[in-house]
Amino acid sequence: MFLSVFDMFKVGIGPSSSHTMGPMVAAARFLDMMRASPFEFAGLRASLHGSLAFTGVGHATDRATILGLAGFLPDTYDDDKAEAALSAINETKTIVLDDLGALHFDPKADMIFDYDHALPGHANGMILMATDPQGDVILQQVFYSIGGGFVVTEEELAQGKATEEGDPVPFPFKSAAEMLEMAKASGKTIAEMKRENEIARGSKDGLSKGVDRIWQVMNDCINRGLERDGILPGGLFVKRRAKGIYDALMAERGMNLTAPHTINDWMSVYAMAVNEENAAGGQVVTAPTNGAAGTLPAVIRYYLDHVPGASPSHVEDFLLTAAAIAGLVKFNASISGAEAGCQAEVGSAAAMSAAGLCAVMGGTPEQVENAAEIALEHHLGMTCDPVKGLVQVPCIERNGLAAIKAVSAASLALRGDGQHFVPLDACIETMRQTGADMHEKYKETSLGGLAVNVPNC
Repeated sequence: MFLSVFDMFKVGIGPSSSHTMGPMVAAARFLDMMRASPFEFAGLRASLHGSLAFTGVGHATDRATILGLAGFLPDTYDDDKAEAALSAINETKTIVLDDLGALHFDPKADMIFDYDHALPGHANGMILMATDPQGDVILQQVFYSIGGGFVVTEEELAQGKATEEGDPVPFPFKSAAEMLEMAKASGKTIAEMKRENEIARGSKDGLSKGVDRIWQVMNDCINRGLERDGILPGGLFVKRRAKGIYDALMAERGMNLTAPHTINDWMSVYAMAVNEENAAGGQVVTAPTNGAAGTLPAVIRYYLDHVPGASPSHVEDFLLTAAAIAGLVKFNASISGAEAGCQAEVGSAAAMSAAGLCAVMGGTPEQVENAAEIALEHHLGMTCDPVKGLVQVPCIERNGLAAIKAVSAASLALRGDGQHFVPLDACIETMRQTGADMHEKYKETSLGGLAVNVPNC
């Protein structure tokens, strides 16, 4: 089993990897299908189902789908160009592509929110259609946005997890148990094994440059979030808080009477800065999703700014270790809130962050696995019930609390010898089962929980 660090950490835009980035990527894939087709097309149509329909407006799923059909991609997204393109589409009811010509698309009529018909493969389903001059559908594809910006067609989903393309890797662990066995046999750390797997599919130089960019985008996102205030978009009128908290923390620095627990505020403010940027539609990195994008950068920033002896040279090991844990969770359970609740998003992010921090602070592979298990175990059962379908309440604060849990989990693991009662594999399987048992209204539909018990307008 191989999932690249660049699969788990994707540069994209907010507010959601599954509801914003995924639909945009699906639309781009559909354009490629159209280009490969012998037909000539006159129009486009899109239908959103399940969670994509219920929380699509709050997550800007309609906007992302339209922009994807207009040729935009998350990693090269330009907001000014996107606004201009949307304005032109709304005015002309046409999407113009250089290689496909002018295609009729009326956002009010051709962007359909289907609340009544869930698609069978996943909670995040969508159907993209291309039509002839009479308006008849002549090309159609079902896509599922399965979390973290990953997108599959219904055919690919039916093929199952066993399908994998690419050269073999030296350490193809599919479970935490296999990961620890390979680490013991090879004498390598988890990061070293992950690095060799990445190089087997790419190059050492490409890996280093790519990982450097990931951290640069993450850190830039923190810094932007710490500098900006105002009201977040979407209609909840949620006030940005990261800048105010950060300014207060900076003013208190050096004071002899600062309480020890203030370090929790530093962890929280780094995470909140990222998730406020995400809520505003800014550039973020999936970690493993947009809704959980603040936890891991916050823990890295905590490590670099507050841990004696920390070194930026260790960030690559942190991210590689975290990606190894994320791959296990995704392969054996889920990282999708719409599929398994927020335990799959923020819980996974906490596990990744705990493992990464434990690794760069000298933890053994057994301690790293223990740190990931502790963090994930104490997120089991967490629901995903965003108010008004926006990635704001409770998501922004939740990332801060997950960062605190991750640091605590890493610290506890480092105090032990790696031996513990609940294996990470058992915890991941429990998360999968819990997600399967969880009522649908608590899985990113905004039909239960906080979403229906607090005023949302």
